[in-house]
Amino acid sequence: MEPTGNQPDEVTRAALDTVSRAVDLADRQDSQRRPRGIRGRISRRMRRRAERRKGVRRLSVAVSGAARRGAHVTGRGVSAGGRWLSARVLAMAPRIPVRDLETLRAQFPGRSPDELAQALTDGASRASAAVGVAVGAWAVLPFVPAAGVEITTETLAVVGIEIKLVAELHEVYGQAVPGSVVDRMTAYVGAWAQRRGVALVPGGLVLAAGSPLARQLQRRLAARAGRSILSLGPLLTGAAAGGIINRRETRKLGRILGDDLRKRSPWAGGWPA
Repeated sequence: MEPTGNQPDEVTRAALDTVSRAVDLADRQDSQRRPRGIRGRISRRMRRRAERRKGVRRLSVAVSGAARRGAHVTGRGVSAGGRWLSARVLAMAPRIPVRDLETLRAQFPGRSPDELAQALTDGASRASAAVGVAVGAWAVLPFVPAAGVEITTETLAVVGIEIKLVAELHEVYGQAVPGSVVDRMTAYVGAWAQRRGVALVPGGLVLAAGSPLARQLQRRLAARAGRSILSLGPLLTGAAAGGIINRRETRKLGRILGDDLRKRSPWAGGWPA
């Protein structure tokens, strides 16, 4: 189903719901404080494993239901072509919740810009890994819709998590993009595709069809969709592969963006007085 008006289509809504659930799962894991002593560490580890298993099961059920709806709406699955995915990413981006600097500093008190950037990267890595595990675990269930729906759901969800990370890293290093929500998030989509911070220029950033940046976005999305296929491996090997690859790629993105933004940050040495 194609988007109508300002409403995202079924697959895009499924991806946004997956982003929300995966980020919430990662945040809950991060909020658990490290207890002292050997018994405390063992107990914490067991609680975290149990919580992670429950969270992944809930996420898997949510993704399964979303993909069923997407398969039903499309009738024969979805196309994972570059232009099709690009259109959905651009439709999804303005709806991704992004925390501003004040909110981030309140949520992670006492951390320097670099420590906060690392915490955000770690959280996004856990979230994207959870998506890969959930999709891989769901792939062994009796209901298996068209593979295109599975691949697209994971691809859009992980890209959404990473775009959220890109936007919040810009906040951390004092380089938030001005303008409307659509303008800002379109710029962050470009940063995700280019693997570097947004370069603010007069006239803003436009992702026009056929432009070099649009083509780069399509190539990035095609590569991301290709990695998502690994989550559909036999039994639970896909879940393991999907989780590991997603975590590694998201962490790599956070490191590259963080290094680039740090060089241009007005407060790389610490927060302004």
